[in-house]
Amino acid sequence: MIPELGHLALVLALCLALVQAILPVYGFVRSRPDYLGVAAPAAVGQFVMLGLSFCSLAYAFYANDFSVAYVAENSNTQLPWFYRIAAVWGAHEGSLLLWMMLLSTWSVAVAFASRSLPRDVSSCVLAVMGSISSGFLIFTLFTSNPFARVFPAPAQGRDLNPLLQDPGMVFHPPMLYMGYVGFCVAFAFAITALITGRVDSAWTRWTRPWTLAAWMFLTTGITLGSWWAYNELGWGGWWFWDPVENASFMPWLVGTALIHSLAVTEKRGIFKSWTVLLAITAFSLCLLGTFLVRSGVLISVHAFVTNPTRGIYILSFFGVVVGSSLVLYAVRAPRFEAGTEPVEVLSREGLLLLNNIFLVVAAAAVLIGTLYPILAAGLGLGRISVGPPYFDKVFVPLTAPLVVLIGAASVMAWKRTRPQTLRSRLWLPLLLAIIVGVLLPWVTLGTWGVAAVAGCVLGSWAIVSALEDVVRRVRGSRLMLPRQIMGQTLAHVGVGVFVIGVSLVSAFGSERDVRMAPGQSVVFAGYNFTFHGVEEQKGPNYTSQTGEFTVAHNGRVISHLHPAKRHYVESDALMTESGIDDGVFRDLYLSLGEPLADKAWSVRIYYRPFVRWIWAGGFLAALGGLLALSDKRYWRRQKVRHSARVRASTQTVDA
Repeated sequence: MIPELGHLALVLALCLALVQAILPVYGFVRSRPDYLGVAAPAAVGQFVMLGLSFCSLAYAFYANDFSVAYVAENSNTQLPWFYRIAAVWGAHEGSLLLWMMLLSTWSVAVAFASRSLPRDVSSCVLAVMGSISSGFLIFTLFTSNPFARVFPAPAQGRDLNPLLQDPGMVFHPPMLYMGYVGFCVAFAFAITALITGRVDSAWTRWTRPWTLAAWMFLTTGITLGSWWAYNELGWGGWWFWDPVENASFMPWLVGTALIHSLAVTEKRGIFKSWTVLLAITAFSLCLLGTFLVRSGVLISVHAFVTNPTRGIYILSFFGVVVGSSLVLYAVRAPRFEAGTEPVEVLSREGLLLLNNIFLVVAAAAVLIGTLYPILAAGLGLGRISVGPPYFDKVFVPLTAPLVVLIGAASVMAWKRTRPQTLRSRLWLPLLLAIIVGVLLPWVTLGTWGVAAVAGCVLGSWAIVSALEDVVRRVRGSRLMLPRQIMGQTLAHVGVGVFVIGVSLVSAFGSERDVRMAPGQSVVFAGYNFTFHGVEEQKGPNYTSQTGEFTVAHNGRVISHLHPAKRHYVESDALMTESGIDDGVFRDLYLSLGEPLADKAWSVRIYYRPFVRWIWAGGFLAALGGLLALSDKRYWRRQKVRHSARVRASTQTVDA
């Protein structure tokens, strides 16, 4: 009866979500504090019910309960227990349940962390989040029930998608969804601001840490996804501009713009309506990504194959949420910018505005490239493919000035920076960036190229200028820098590391297809690869033909690699497992192709310089977000400012 308990918990979660969505709004309209107070308990109750439902489904997977159709389709008794747990979110129904559970987690976090906020604000925020949760719970219960039974129950299930049987998929989806769903909090604060007509420095302080947390999780999820694709798909690449990859990248770009815009709004009290619009756009792109992944309109290794009925519901829900938000924005937003002063170009806020423009244009370019094939097919223009050539030509020119602005904004002052001050702060970071950019590829790889040097100079510029800002702040001061500044610096260093990695792997990465028989050696990229043959092996739910290679450099064996071809018995799927010798400055990557005559195999060899720097940069940026989020000023000031308002109101009444 555990699956029935899980289904009942879903129904109760929907009831509580409707209470969370409706009663606080009624309390706000009627000025009823008792109804406003319902929001937080309803959010907690919904979290408990969704947690119970999720645990029920996880137990069904762990216990191999194949009477549950979703379990029978995505698991079997031969699957290791940790992959059985990960299979909970391995397909549409379970991943949607994870999506909702994480949304309820954010709701509970808001309920507890926002107790110091005005009751009407926190209740309206939770009401908006309850509305989103209600929509997805209705979708789940009526079209995507993960607890549907199948009779008679099969003795054996099918299998989890072999692509997902990788350690990276245990962590990648929860992190990615945590970021996706987290932008709902910023969206809810934006809608609350439009309803209450209040966008001030206090509002930005309430919104900023939640946005930063969502951005941190999304950055980690995207980085883990790139690492998984590189290790698991056997193609030696780290990003393919796949439509589903783009669906997570677009909210990240707009979310990055939102973080910087919130900083300006808090410091200067400007860009208010723009900041609210970015918050709406970031979550709207998350909903769009949900539609693309679950509607069946895309063909991707990352997409869930579902029926079109589900896509119609999600598209309709997307239209209602985004349409109503934009109508509310059009009506209420113009009043926010009354009386704002002009922005100087040579100022931190001026460059952050340019930063926002480039980020939003980059997101729009990715959106066009992602949706154009779908629109063309819908209009009867035939099947059109938009791949890496388009994105490389459009996106790369937008990122170069963006990285320049990252470094320049770090040394700018608020309001206005004198040209002579700017020159005194820029010349040393620029000189060091040029020196490092020129020397790095030559010293580490022994080669040189214009594109590689340009990329290294840009990356070094982001790193050095961020560090220069820290040095200038602490010079002559014994005070420790706030964690928010340290996190900002670390995130910008991560961007620089990422840019260097992308530049060098793009400029000097190479690959080669060879035919290799046992005992044969091939020299490639200065390394000697020797093939010793293939051995039959048996895994828990697959059989494997595993190759054995040795890699030598300068006459010394440095690595043993074992790429493989795996055959998963239950799903009858053939998968490629790569063999990788990783290093700080290069990866050597082997992938087995097809067996040939005389025990020979086709083998693809990849040389990937600095590819690890790409993921190191992503994790550094996420760690910078975590460090900034730990700054107590984000949370203490909310309480202090609200307490001050309460005392001021009390004194006014007493007077």
